[in-house]
Amino acid sequence: MNTRPRELNFNTGLAEYAVVDAVSRGRRYPEPPPSYRSEFQRDRDRIIHAAAFRRLEYKTQVFVNHEGDLFRTRLTHSIEVAQIARSIARALRLNEDLTEAIALAHDLGHTPFGHAGQDALNECMRAYGGFEHNLQSLRVVDKLEEKYADFPGLNLSFETREGILKHCSAKNAAALGDIGARFLNKQQPGLEAQLTNLADEIAYNSHDVDDGLRAGLIDIEQLRAIALFNDQYEEVRQRYPGLSQRRVIHEVVRRLINCQVIDLVQTSGALLRQHAPDDLEAVRTHPGALIDFSSEMRERNLELKRFLRSELYRHYRVHRMSVKALRVIRELFEAFFTDSRLLPREAQQQVAELRARDGESGQARAVADYIAGMTDRYAIKEHQRVYNPGELT
Repeated sequence: MNTRPRELNFNTGLAEYAVVDAVSRGRRYPEPPPSYRSEFQRDRDRIIHAAAFRRLEYKTQVFVNHEGDLFRTRLTHSIEVAQIARSIARALRLNEDLTEAIALAHDLGHTPFGHAGQDALNECMRAYGGFEHNLQSLRVVDKLEEKYADFPGLNLSFETREGILKHCSAKNAAALGDIGARFLNKQQPGLEAQLTNLADEIAYNSHDVDDGLRAGLIDIEQLRAIALFNDQYEEVRQRYPGLSQRRVIHEVVRRLINCQVIDLVQTSGALLRQHAPDDLEAVRTHPGALIDFSSEMRERNLELKRFLRSELYRHYRVHRMSVKALRVIRELFEAFFTDSRLLPREAQQQVAELRARDGESGQARAVADYIAGMTDRYAIKEHQRVYNPGELT
């Protein structure tokens, strides 16, 4: 029998309101405890070995994968979120392994072509329950990964799955059972889930600035109108007057991250001291989040988000790629839904099984699963295979 040596203690130094193995709500399919890992280390390791995690290397963050080797992908973004989130968790004496597991899994359900791909697939699925990458990430770890003999999915702990599901409608929450209950009961997730959500914001805002500058879609002068950016820029320029522009940008971006992390740790620490939750249950039943930015930092973040939305995400070059992505996703869905024989054999079997169980809605969900799992370049290639007479296989 697989038992954990008594001398191992994975929870040394954690706060009383941190998530630890002893208070975990467990797994959907019970398993013996791991020998030399915590339950949340096991989750982290399973995520890293998942096929869906590897595919993130070729999925868009903002720029489509073939547009350049130096732009961030969903994989590099997930690793960066994990690094930021672990630093925050350590400072607040929270569970780093759980935090890392949530961070590494949070984007597993993303479609190819980023948000444009999600919008397109949601439109295709509108009559069949819609599509949302957050729910799809949970679907990936609960059902779609096929690696273990004893259960479908990765059989992650409740707390990791809870952290993956950042938001959820009441209708979807009701269908998800225990994992959706907190949305119906107006409760909070654990602190590790709360901080990972904000670490995600810190990472994508700061790194989209870096990628946008690298691509030439936004420039320094535009960004200097944004207080959060300009404060860091002025400090770097004054301290390093002869520094090259590329190194200036690196310095500014790392300081962007650092000032937000410091604000988040200090504000959250103050909230935790003020409300002093006795345990995890007190965290869940607290009327609001206990991990948060200061009001000033929230305003500065919002200003940066608005700038990125108007000047980067809606830039004509990004929009052109988004239009192409919409066409690829829509046409692939139409082709595969109309004739499932166009799919690989394994995907055909999935379509047949879900269609037999749930009718057209099941058929559509199986097609969406297949498309959502594609990388950018695979989706483009599949589209060529289906619609280009010159592509015979």
